[in-house]
Amino acid sequence: MSFENPGAGALDYGPCRYGKSKLLFRGPRRKLEGSFIAALGGTETYGKFVPHPWPAQLEAQLGLPVVNFGYLNAGPDVFINEPVLIEAAGRARATVVQLTSAQNLSNRFYAVHPRRNDRFLRGSSLMKTLFREVDFAEFHFTGHMLTALKAVSPDKFDMIEQELKAAWVARMKLLLDRIEGKTVLLWLTDHRAGGPDLLGPLPHLVDEEMVMTIRPFATDLVRVDPGPEARNAGTAGMVFAPLDEPAARQMAGPMVHSQVAAELLPALQRLI
Repeated sequence: MSFENPGAGALDYGPCRYGKSKLLFRGPRRKLEGSFIAALGGTETYGKFVPHPWPAQLEAQLGLPVVNFGYLNAGPDVFINEPVLIEAAGRARATVVQLTSAQNLSNRFYAVHPRRNDRFLRGSSLMKTLFREVDFAEFHFTGHMLTALKAVSPDKFDMIEQELKAAWVARMKLLLDRIEGKTVLLWLTDHRAGGPDLLGPLPHLVDEEMVMTIRPFATDLVRVDPGPEARNAGTAGMVFAPLDEPAARQMAGPMVHSQVAAELLPALQRLI
């Protein structure tokens, strides 16, 4: 069932920091020493509105600490620019790297916030020249902006899409190159009941060719395709305040997280 009580009804994520990082991650805080698994990723790794996200489930199944470095709406830039995370991943027995959407990274057309990667900061001169009819002051989030630009001109949007795809591949190669040790790419495909939106399936603007391009830079790849039951479960088992219900309906639910943990388990058991 869903918990929709205000205040106390909201989920306590036990936010914590590691080392000198300014980023707040989901707790409980784990020691970055001894044998552990590192989990890098976005909202689906963090487990928004989910009491037991896949890193916690995997920890119970492996009998080994799994440090949840999931960060809401993260792009690869969050992890590339955090030495604490790169160092921790290098000490881990293995690191799971969730493939995040390509929209949340700085590129030739626009800049995003260095930590909150879904926040649109400014468009470049190139972007403003390409879309002269658009007032970029109206946008605060990359998803809203890109959806609007695609609606204005699909042809011009294609130039931005190609730039984002190239930038994503380059950043993911850089991230994987910086992580010492074994890495498992987690490709979680679209978990939403309604299917793709105007920007396509999740992770947005990431296709099989891009994934196969970065595959040689990782130790393994696990693709998880949520089944119909998991996609259509709605908010069952999620914990959120009343005003968060629309957002919760867009998130991966407990059944998706259980499927991710189950499919990652054998790959990690082989590596550790």
